[in-house]
Amino acid sequence: MRRKAENRPDIASITSGAELRRWYWLKAELDVQAKACGLRRSGGKFTILERLAHFLDTGETSWPSDVKVTPRSKFDWHSADLTPQTVITDSYRNSQNVRRFFKRHADPKFKFNIAFMAWMKENTGKTLADAVAEYKRQQVEVAKPGYQSDIAHHNQFNQYTRDFLADNPDMGMSDVRKYWALKRDMPSENGRHAYSRSDLDLTD
Repeated sequence: MRRKAENRPDIASITSGAELRRWYWLKAELDVQAKACGLRRSGGKFTILERLAHFLDTGETSWPSDVKVTPRSKFDWHSADLTPQTVITDSYRNSQNVRRFFKRHADPKFKFNIAFMAWMKENTGKTLADAVAEYKRQQVEVAKPGYQSDIAHHNQFNQYTRDFLADNPDMGMSDVRKYWALKRDMPSENGRHAYSRSDLDLTD
């Protein structure tokens, strides 16, 4: 059965954060609405969305997550002498100093990548020896046949593209864009717009 895609409401008509999160918005749309509400517009799309959602639910123009937490550690990742026993602190920064350490201890061809940088940010308290082991583990995974890199949680279109083409190998990017345009005009209870085979039943 063919399903007609719903039309998104005007963003200015939405009155709750939960309703705002149900729909797919372009960053430009969120930016315009944030400006109209007197909110900050810095940061990525989902940062602006959460500011707007907080404003809709509370009326507050100040979003708590905009308050920066000052790192407790004074460790200088740009100039300190790094060893395998060095503990990853809450002041961690990707730096040339860190890059040189990993070139010596992990891989002469070491390069920062999204997955490894995320691991470093999330593992305060572990050591650089742990980080070297994690980097090598990730490289083993990358080398496996059929490996696919993780797609950032916020990048719904890239994930949709991968899943759509895997399920419909006889179709191409023009089909992806057609059904993505229809899908993103549909509401989603969890704010995610993931591929489903039933998307092929959507019509304008």
